[in-house]
Formats: sequence, C-alpha cells, structure tokens
Amino acid sequence: MKSDICKLSQDKESLALILAETEKAAAYNNLEKKETGRLRLLAEELVGMLPELLSFSIGEFWVESNDGAFELHTSLTPDASMTSERREKVLAVSSSGKNAAATGIMNKIRLAAEFMMLDYVENTSAVAMSHEFYEMGMTAIPVFSSVSWSLDAYRKSSEQNSDNEKWDELEKSIIANIADDVVVGVQGKKVDIIVKKTFKK
Repeated sequence: MKSDICKLSQDKESLALILAETEKAAAYNNLEKKETGRLRLLAEELVGMLPELLSFSIGEFWVESNDGAFELHTSLTPDASMTSERREKVLAVSSSGKNAAATGIMNKIRLAAEFMMLDYVENTSAVAMSHEFYEMGMTAIPVFSSVSWSLDAYRKSSEQNSDNEKWDELEKSIIANIADDVVVGVQGKKVDIIVKKTFKK
C-alpha cells in the first residue's frame, strides 16, 4: 500500500503531515501500540533533519507498506536557492573530515543527501566521496541511478574496522537502533531518502 503523497516545505504544519501520514499507515496496517510508537520515532527523526534540506529544495513524503514492511519515503528536488554560496558550504563540509556538521548519524544522513544533490548539479561527487563517512556507507542499490549511501553499509563498515567512536555514535542514535536501514540515492533529478523498518508478524 502507498499512502497519500504530502508536499513538504519548512513550515511546521507541512512537516506535521509526515507524522500524521505515518500514524495513518500504522493504523491501516493494524500495528500494535509499541510498533506504532517506533514507526513514529523514525518519522520524528526525519522531521528533525528535513528543515535544512528543505531550505534549498522542494520535497514530498509518503509511506509504502507491504506485509509488515514499511518504507518512509522522502523525495527532494533542489530549487533555485541552491546558490553558489550554499554549494561552497556543503563542499567545505565534504572536504573536512572533522567538521562538526558531520557528527551524529542524522547529520551524516542529511549530508549524504546534500552531497548527492551537488553530484548532479555540480558534478562534485569526487569531493563528496573524499569524506570518510560517505565512503563507508557507499553501496549499489538497483533502484537508484548512481552510487547510493546506506546506513546498514556504514554500520557494517564501522563494525569491520572496529571503530569504537563510530560504533558509540551508532549505539546512541535512535534511527540507527530502530531502522533496519536508511538509504539515500539519486533518481532522475531527485534525491530520495528511504527509512526501512519491518515488523515481524
């Protein structure tokens, strides 16, 4: 089942639609109270991350569900406010592995989306890929037209490298503890962020 598509902007009323649509999908699929609460937590994490991304893009949100498997979809299209100043700010983050903006899992997901927006607008993927967290999460996902970023791939890389700092960050993250995966990729001229969670029946 695919829910209604919500048009997103930076205002609170628009972002509140994400929570409402998520709860509607949970009710439609007869999720238990605890499961509904977890799905809403994932939606809340998205709401907290989106205002900055929506400052230079237009967005849509919807929920897809099938037999206990849920996907929270956010699709972003850069608009005219993706100015050279904005691009330089994103590139400055991508070229500095210690930039404070890259701390925290939600910030990493947001930056992965920003890097991908620049990828096809400015052809700067080589710069973005120089950022360690971005490289660690890179993977190939068939639905996307280019290399995508996956929280699960990032998690596995952190585990394989025995990186305690990154592992601590993952353990403290709500989305990393609840979601099965979060993938970020390019489809056409849009960047999609998909949060995945399956509830066992």
